[in-house]
Amino acid sequence: MTRALRTIRLDVSDTVVFDCAAEPGEIAVVGGFMFWDDDPAALAGRARQAFRAGFLGLPSFGFSTLVTVGVAGEEEREAALATLAAHIRAHLGAPDDAAARAAAEEEMGFAEELAAGHEPGTVIALTRSVEADGVRERFRSLRPRGDTQALPVIGLVRTDEAEEAAEQVDLVSLMKRGAA
Repeated sequence: MTRALRTIRLDVSDTVVFDCAAEPGEIAVVGGFMFWDDDPAALAGRARQAFRAGFLGLPSFGFSTLVTVGVAGEEEREAALATLAAHIRAHLGAPDDAAARAAAEEEMGFAEELAAGHEPGTVIALTRSVEADGVRERFRSLRPRGDTQALPVIGLVRTDEAEEAAEQVDLVSLMKRGAA
C-alpha cells in the first residue's frame, strides 16, 4: 500500500465547471502535463477552469477540484499507471511505450510524493497560474482537527430574522464512501 491522491466530489460543481469531471475515489495525479501544448492565455471556459484548478483522475481522465490523501494497493496503482502511460502514448505524442511509461511514472511519483507529505484524510486543492518563468502550481491543504472525525469545510448559512443555521460537511465520511 502506498499513499495516493484520490478525487473527491463534495457537490455537483465539478460536473458543471469541467467538460469531464472525475469520478469520486479515483487515483489522481496533478495533471499539468495535459496542458503542455496549450497556450494558457488562450484557454477559456471549462478548459481554463481545468487548467487553473483541476487534478486529473484516472481512469476517467476527468478533472477534480479537490483530492484527498488516501492509499492505493499495488494492483490499483499499476492499473492507473498503465492507463496513464497508454493515454500519454496515444494522445500526447510519446514516441514509444517506454517513454510513455517513464512520463507516467514521473507523474505518479510526484502525486505520491505530494500525498506522502500529508496525513491520510487531508484534503488538497490546486491553483495553477502563469508566471514570468512558466506555469506555477500551488497546493493548499485542509487537515482534520483534533480527535474529531468531522472536517468542517463548508459553512452554508441560511439567515432569516428568526434563526441562523449552519451546515457542515463530514469529509472523512465522504472519502470513505468514495474509496469503497
